[in-house]
Amino acid sequence: MPTKTPLFDHMSALADPIRSRLLLVLDHHELTVTELCTVLQLPQSTVSRHLKILGDEELVASRADGTSRLYRMNAKLEHVAKKLWQVVREQLADSPATAQDAQRVRSVLAKRQTKSQEFFSSAAGQWDAMRADLFGSRTDLLPLLALLDPTWTVGDLGCGTGHVSASLAPFVKQVIAIDSSKAMLNAARRRLDGFDNVDLRNGTIEALPLDDAVLDAAVSYLVLHYIAEPIVALEESYRALKPGGRLLIVDMCPHGRDDFKERMGHVWQGFPSDRMKSWLSEAGFSNVRYVNLPADADAKGPSLFVAAGTKA
Repeated sequence: MPTKTPLFDHMSALADPIRSRLLLVLDHHELTVTELCTVLQLPQSTVSRHLKILGDEELVASRADGTSRLYRMNAKLEHVAKKLWQVVREQLADSPATAQDAQRVRSVLAKRQTKSQEFFSSAAGQWDAMRADLFGSRTDLLPLLALLDPTWTVGDLGCGTGHVSASLAPFVKQVIAIDSSKAMLNAARRRLDGFDNVDLRNGTIEALPLDDAVLDAAVSYLVLHYIAEPIVALEESYRALKPGGRLLIVDMCPHGRDDFKERMGHVWQGFPSDRMKSWLSEAGFSNVRYVNLPADADAKGPSLFVAAGTKA
């Protein structure tokens, strides 16, 4: 039985000018069979036959994309094939066919872009609702948590039922979730089942069950309005943060909903910018910010703000 010789097999695969043109196009672009037919001005049967030969020699790789299949030069060519292709590519570089193929590739890619532009031109007014319907209402926010440092330990101060902790946990090393209510912690424990990097602790924000300087960042989400002395909670947060650590507070803007005190035990009816900034500065934080969040048209409660400060 004849011995299989990779060099001769590759030479045979590259000897055909159509296959060489295909490879030159796929060396820089990932295209479908239909798009390759347009670029090379050849019928689908011809293009598919040559792609199979190139695929059998592992010169071309493909992947499924929905109902289509995209082709590209194999990024992991073995040494012999790579050296041989470099020679062939140099010979093709200045040919008229190569220039025409390159021009048609630009047209194919422009057509792809045109389809996207046509869609957004017709759907701009409905895009937000369509995106929420397809992917959920939080798709614009949750992916941003990947900007967090994956080595961080983050405190969820006043974690409640663990909603924020569940969002943070996939993106950081550890979440320490603290709440004074055992009922809330039990609900959080059920929600966070399966996260092995969340540490649930019973304690108050005014006396955090944390050593000094253990948190890289801390979050207090809709908690501060329940605290009799917010400045004490802010000072405790400062103590638990490492130098350079950042505290993030989300809470209500000032409002006149007296019923919140009776129904939900609120102590404060929101916090204005000047008071929150003053408290954060008094607690030792620098780079203090206070930003009003956009109002949600479907929300029935007061508007929210986000405030932040850095431990010196």
